[in-house]
Amino acid sequence: MEGAINRLVSAAEVARLAGVTRAAVSNWRRRHADFPEPVGGGRNALFSLDEVNDWLDRQRKQGDVSDEVLTWQALRSQYGDDMVAGVADAAETFTLGAASGLDEVTRLRLAEMAAENSPSEVVTALTERLTDSGGAFTGPRLAAVVARLAGPNTEVIFDPACGIASLLLAVASDTETRLVGQDVNAAVVRLARARAVLAGHDLTVAVGDSLYADRWPDLRADLIVCDPPVGSTDWGRDSLLLDQRWEFGVPTKAEGELAWLQHCYAHLALGGTAIVVMPPSVAYRRPGRRIRAELVRRGILTHVMALPAGMVAAHSQPVHLWSVVRPGGFGPATSVRFTDLSGADPAGSLVPEPHQVALVPLVDLLDEDVDLTPARLVEATHTDRAARYTAVREAIVDQLGQLAGGLPKLVAGGDVLDGNVLRMADLARAGLVEIHDGTVTSTSDQLDTDFLRGFLRSSANTSRATSGSGTFRADVRGARIPQIGIEEQRSYAAVFRSLDETEAQLRELTRAGLDAIARARDGLTCGALRPDEAS
Repeated sequence: MEGAINRLVSAAEVARLAGVTRAAVSNWRRRHADFPEPVGGGRNALFSLDEVNDWLDRQRKQGDVSDEVLTWQALRSQYGDDMVAGVADAAETFTLGAASGLDEVTRLRLAEMAAENSPSEVVTALTERLTDSGGAFTGPRLAAVVARLAGPNTEVIFDPACGIASLLLAVASDTETRLVGQDVNAAVVRLARARAVLAGHDLTVAVGDSLYADRWPDLRADLIVCDPPVGSTDWGRDSLLLDQRWEFGVPTKAEGELAWLQHCYAHLALGGTAIVVMPPSVAYRRPGRRIRAELVRRGILTHVMALPAGMVAAHSQPVHLWSVVRPGGFGPATSVRFTDLSGADPAGSLVPEPHQVALVPLVDLLDEDVDLTPARLVEATHTDRAARYTAVREAIVDQLGQLAGGLPKLVAGGDVLDGNVLRMADLARAGLVEIHDGTVTSTSDQLDTDFLRGFLRSSANTSRATSGSGTFRADVRGARIPQIGIEEQRSYAAVFRSLDETEAQLRELTRAGLDAIARARDGLTCGALRPDEAS
């Protein structure tokens, strides 16, 4: 009970409790002197749940439907599934005034909301609802990570699939920076323009498909960010086969994401960087191997970051961020940085620890697969190669010791086994054995199963199961075994079991030995291992 009384909640949890946005909660804190004071959390203020509930009851906020909810419901009623157009019209009431297609009641309500908060906060709240509704928009978590990777920037930032400008607005650290975008959806472009105006940014954005109809062919940007459409095979390959943008190879129909990556690279200024959101499969799919190899070989790819599931509102799959640079004033990269945050909390800081990062030389990436999956490469880099090699070597030495006593001692035999023989077919007809899938099992206390199976593998019986054309037949009915007593059979059976165990050990030893040799070579050539001068 005490835990429930003392429970603390964040501003975001207060917003969910009241059915409003975080912006509304911030406004309450500014405008209402009796709103509960934070009791902890520092910059991320935490409030007493009991005090918040009491305040909401006093203000009758819990029972009221907020203006934001009423506005959203009105937009849904008027625009149906085309909520992008609805939010764009709402945003344009503040940037274009009479150009909006909204009804008068909704306009008045928006004006009241803006008077209580600000136009920017109103549009931000509606945009958050639009993103949370599952549309293919870049969410705030993903945008924040891209912004951190981008760092401070100036001059020109470009997004060829800008959507509602979430990435552009997130990475722009200066309102003097020129923002340029393009998107195929006209309503999306309108919302992007309005959001930029309300945020005080200079955004020039065009309507059109960037791959089919690039509206900025001469643009060269210092920073490019892009969260392109994924999984589409209709990106225009057949009509774009001779396009000059495919500097690293023409992508297949299934590799549209690599077409977007190369489109971004084509628009980079010297020394510029592009950060592109990619599905994880682009890092290892076979059709893209040649393009990946060329990106690595030429030192264009500089960083691949794996992010956890839950970063994208439209789906629950993880994503990667690929960074490419156009060398200018410096040589191409000699290694690629890999960051594996695939197992991190998507709501956490997403700041990598040293063990989640690996700097891999280009030569180590240019194998047959050119697999650029961060998890695989980070794990391999941080593996204690010396400890692994030592463990494998010690296991082999131990197995060698076991093999010394594994082969049984045998003595010269007489001609006793050349006497009476029994045919397996006769034993099966008599019900003394069962034959199944090319092997045999005794059903009699006078026949030992291991004895039978041992003789089945003799060269004579193997030849009987082989046709004149050399084809092996699984039917063992033609096999023959010597007729000897059960005690002597058991002696043979014990030796056959020992031979089988030794054979299995030898096979495992061969596998382990080859593995140890490969580990030794890799460790010696990458510097993780060196010769033991004492040996």
